[in-house]
Amino acid sequence: GEYGEGKMSSPDQIYEFIENYFSDRNIIKKKNLSALVTAGPTKEYIDPVRFITNNSSGKQGYEIARSLAKFGVKTTLISGPSALKKPEDVNFIKVETADQMYAETKKILPVDIAVCTAAVTDFKPEKYENKKIKKDSLNINFKRNIDILEFLSKNNLQRPKLVVGFAAETNDIIKFAKEKKNRKHCDWIVANDVSNSKIGFNSEYNAVSIIHEDKIEKIEKNLKSYIANKIAKKIINNFIQ
Repeated sequence: GEYGEGKMSSPDQIYEFIENYFSDRNIIKKKNLSALVTAGPTKEYIDPVRFITNNSSGKQGYEIARSLAKFGVKTTLISGPSALKKPEDVNFIKVETADQMYAETKKILPVDIAVCTAAVTDFKPEKYENKKIKKDSLNINFKRNIDILEFLSKNNLQRPKLVVGFAAETNDIIKFAKEKKNRKHCDWIVANDVSNSKIGFNSEYNAVSIIHEDKIEKIEKNLKSYIANKIAKKIINNFIQ
């Protein structure tokens, strides 16, 4: 029909979108921008058969890496364990543990943009047991993992021009995200509600709030590829204005 969701955009709108897309891409290519994206969970092994982890598929991070690459940004994706397919035109590095992700992050620096979507496991065992722990001798002490987002934000020698963090929360989403942004010293924080299974872990959809300075920009529920493109476009605009 002529009206409603099924109506195609006008030829003028399509032309304008394509023209702007390639114009932005050419500008970004000339600037020779580079980006680092972390995605997925990490595994912290307790013994040869057990580990702790976070419930993350990596979908949002993979889509952001794909979108940045499409805009002409030289993009490296460092991914924890994930079954997702490697995005095209992206330098891809696979890791398992938080320490491995941190080591690969340091190797990639310097970059212009860092987007930390990875659900890095906050803790790891103080001691890795080479043999399977028996049930009657289970006594595990944990210590904190390195905070990769905080490391990037406070890296005075090789700090990216723009550091974007993610805050996966289950309640008081904006409050806790703002606190995380201030604590980690990142430029933007992207908050999402993972208690909602329709937009949470492993879902094809997401809904986020981008917090920067004193502003909050909401992106309503949509495919993670759409959300990624909106975030990537906002990042691009930050460098071409």
